Amino acid sequence: MKNLLLFLFVIFSIALYSQETEEFEKVSNKGKMYILWGWNRGQFSDSDIHFKGSNYNFTLRDVKARDKVNNFTFRDYFNPGRVTIPQTNFRIGYFFKENYTVSIGVDHMKYVMHNFQTVKIDGEINAGTPFDGTYLNEDILLTHDFLTFEHTDGLNYVNVEVNRFDNLNRFLNLTSKDFEVNITEGIGAGILYPKTNAKLFDGERYDDFHVSGYGVSAKVGLNLTFFKYFFLQSDFKIGYINMDDIRITLNEEDSASQNFTFFERTIMFGARFQLIK
Repeated sequence: MKNLLLFLFVIFSIALYSQETEEFEKVSNKGKMYILWGWNRGQFSDSDIHFKGSNYNFTLRDVKARDKVNNFTFRDYFNPGRVTIPQTNFRIGYFFKENYTVSIGVDHMKYVMHNFQTVKIDGEINAGTPFDGTYLNEDILLTHDFLTFEHTDGLNYVNVEVNRFDNLNRFLNLTSKDFEVNITEGIGAGILYPKTNAKLFDGERYDDFHVSGYGVSAKVGLNLTFFKYFFLQSDFKIGYINMDDIRITLNEEDSASQNFTFFERTIMFGARFQLIK
C-alpha cells in the first residue's frame, strides 16, 4: 500500500509539472469502452425482517447488520479463483455520447446480521422449538440457536447505470495530456441475486443463489486517468434494496423479506479504449 501511494504521488507530481509546458488537450470519449475492477465497503440501515412458513409468521424489528471485510492478502484479492472472497465490484461500460456512459456490473457486497443483539419481535411461532409462542412487541435475543442470517456470497446487486462523465482539467488549470481529473455521477437500477446463508431455529443451513428482489441507486465518483487509457476511480453510492423473496430453507414455502438503504464506498482500477471512432 505504501508503494502504491508513493507511485501515485510520483505520477501526480509529474502531471502537475508537465502542465507548465504542455497545452491543454481535450480527450475524446465518445465510442470508447471501459472496464473496471475493485473493492467496496458497505453500511446498511436497520431493517425489519419478516419470516413466514407453514408453522411460523413473525417479524424482527430494526435488525442491525454490517459488511464483512477480509484481511488483505494477495491470494484473496488478486487470485482469479477467489474473486468472491472479498467485497468486489466489476463493471463494463460504453461512452454512447461524449459525456455519458451506460454500463452493467455487479456490486458484490456482503451483509451480516449481528448475532446476540436484542430486537423486538411480533408474530407467532409453532414449529416445535423452545421459541414457540405468540409475540407482541417483545424482546428477543438473536442467538445462533434462533437465527443465522447473512448474504455473504454475497449481497449481489446486478445493475445497469447511466452516468455523466466530466473532465475537470481546464477547471483545475491542468494542461497535461497524460493526466486527467474527471468527475462522474449517475443513477442505476437492477436485481438482487444473493447467496443467503440462513439457519432458522437451529435447523438445517440453507445457502444458495436466488433472485430475491430489486435495488435502485445513485452515485458520485472521482476518476484519475493516466496516459489516456488507465485509471483509478473511487465512488460513493447510496441506494435502496427491497428483497421480498429471500430463500431461507430447502422448503420453498419458507421465505423472508426485508428492505433497507445502503451506503457503499469503492476503490477501483481499470482501462478505457476506443471501440468506435
